[in-house]
Amino acid sequence: MKLYKSAPLVLLVAVLTQSCVSNKKYAALQTSYNELQEKSRDLNQKYQGSQQELSGTSSRVKSLEEQIASERSNVKSLQDALAKCLNSSSQGNVNISKLVDEINASNKYIQHLVNTKNKSDSLNVVLTNNLTRSLSREEIKDVDVQVLKGVVYVSLSDNMLYKSGSYEISDKAGETLSKIAKIIKDYKDYDVLIEGNTDNVPIATATIRNNWDLSALRASSVVQSLQNTYGVEPKRLTAGGRGEYNPIAGNDTEAGKVKNRRTQIIITPKLDQFMELIGKAPEAGGQPAKTN
Repeated sequence: MKLYKSAPLVLLVAVLTQSCVSNKKYAALQTSYNELQEKSRDLNQKYQGSQQELSGTSSRVKSLEEQIASERSNVKSLQDALAKCLNSSSQGNVNISKLVDEINASNKYIQHLVNTKNKSDSLNVVLTNNLTRSLSREEIKDVDVQVLKGVVYVSLSDNMLYKSGSYEISDKAGETLSKIAKIIKDYKDYDVLIEGNTDNVPIATATIRNNWDLSALRASSVVQSLQNTYGVEPKRLTAGGRGEYNPIAGNDTEAGKVKNRRTQIIITPKLDQFMELIGKAPEAGGQPAKTN
């Protein structure tokens, strides 16, 4: 009879004990979730800064090309003016000498701008060739290297880098990342942006809210691998995620989704050094050439 009465008490203790365990698990998940939110905000801030720097580099390249076109147009105008002076009175002799000097100075500056752009392009070509030659035939299938608007893009497929639906770096990605890290370390005057991209298939887990989180966490994993495993200077690295919003193919086919699930390593010259090259204009007549 006593055993019968104590049975509800035992059951109550068991229920309370199980509830405590669930609360602990919930608290742990909540803490992990909060940390990931904070980390995601930090990554997005760094990413925005890096995007602005990347945009600045592209603008500088475009500005350089516009300067070249403008200077060529200026030379043509000066040559036309010179032709008119040749047909004018003796007063034109002084103007002719001045125009000749201006033409020579403009031609020197045009050549300087062309050489500056060629130097930047040549460095990128050498970097790309060195990286491509270091990869095996198998690795080339999962790695795409391109130079666009003065910037080197190394696109890595998620099949090679990560475990499915995860941001953990896979074992087979190590050798490829080590080769990319060596090139990055060889070119110390370049900054590196790691950019994660996904397809449009939604994801939601206890620690990953959506594709924004997944893309940012994957980029962060590559950054930390380059830093901690392969010794790349962390101050040169930035991690950012673009989620599903930067596709390079349609998401209506599986092949398109595979292309969109990628992580890009974007290697760019540092802006201050690029502007220093442009600012070093040749001298004309003993005076520095104007760069307005």
